[in-house]
Amino acid sequence: MPASTTDKPFSLLVKPVSFDCNLRCRYCFYLGKEALFGSQRHGMSDAVLEAMIVNYLQSRQEVYSLAWQGGEPTLAGVDFFRRAVGFMEKHGRRGVNFANALQTNGTLLDDAWGEFLAEYRFLVGVSVDGSEASHDLNRRTADGRGTHAAVLRGLDVLRRHRVEFNILTLVNSTTVREPLAVYRYLRDELGVVFHQYIECVEYDDAGKLMLHAVTAEQWGDFLCQIFDEWHARDQERVSVRLFDTILHKLLTGQANTCAASRECGQYLVVEHDGGVYPCDFFVQPDLKLGNVLRQPLARVLSSPRMRAFAQRKAKTLRQCRSCEFNPYCAGDCPKNRFQNASLLCEGWKKFYSHALSRLKKIAADVQRRHAG
Repeated sequence: MPASTTDKPFSLLVKPVSFDCNLRCRYCFYLGKEALFGSQRHGMSDAVLEAMIVNYLQSRQEVYSLAWQGGEPTLAGVDFFRRAVGFMEKHGRRGVNFANALQTNGTLLDDAWGEFLAEYRFLVGVSVDGSEASHDLNRRTADGRGTHAAVLRGLDVLRRHRVEFNILTLVNSTTVREPLAVYRYLRDELGVVFHQYIECVEYDDAGKLMLHAVTAEQWGDFLCQIFDEWHARDQERVSVRLFDTILHKLLTGQANTCAASRECGQYLVVEHDGGVYPCDFFVQPDLKLGNVLRQPLARVLSSPRMRAFAQRKAKTLRQCRSCEFNPYCAGDCPKNRFQNASLLCEGWKKFYSHALSRLKKIAADVQRRHAG
């Protein structure tokens, strides 16, 4: 589909079972959605599923990108996802491209899942916090059992079926103290070459960080140590999403993640009941944008409420404009802000001061190779 005929690009982050999960991770922010959606089990109906896909196809996209998350999305069952793909095939026009991603804790993956994910080329993100001791400290079942061994079985399923996957690691107040142990475990013990590190930032009404959250100093140290290891040994074999994002910005001038963008609004969240929200960190009644059963998603994306939400990030950048690192951090994700300032600001400054000149050199080398 020619770019000139497309609408503003956006993806969908779909919550087919809402916050339902077979685990009770100690730092999970989405379990709190019980207050919004009730304590009963949740599941997206086929009517909502089909309507969502038909609605999304009414916008004109080069690629229709859906990321399936939770809670734990595999609780919806592999047959649910077969029906989802069936609706895509039923309603997609000739030449339409779909990209599906699944974010999972990995504990429920079996050969049926492996066959399906391989057949339809889902990109899978699996949550692993590090070694067994680090992972099981927080990622436990409802009855308190650790889940590391079950996750490794899930990774084995993905490998046997040749499913493309990456690892998502939530950096919390414990693992932030051992950056190289976490990085080397993923690289050497698990043999994983696609890493994504996500900062745990939760705070109370006074801006005080909560038990599992990382401080700015800790986050800066964590990133610096991982960068040094990556820069010295792994530039050609390990992909760290943050480093890739910065290099992409240096090479193209464009942000390829919402956190690195001046404004929010790169995706919409669709909850199990069809409700649409601007971000999974801001699924709350006052920010509900509509429902896939009633409003076109493209219209929701351009609605006054969504525009106001998207611009909140940019409006708080005035205090950051004199900072040399603002083109890269863009004032940080709004979820990390308290009173319009990132709680991790000093940590980001430490990292960029430490790594940016070397990342610029890598980008320059890439440009020279392509020019030659």
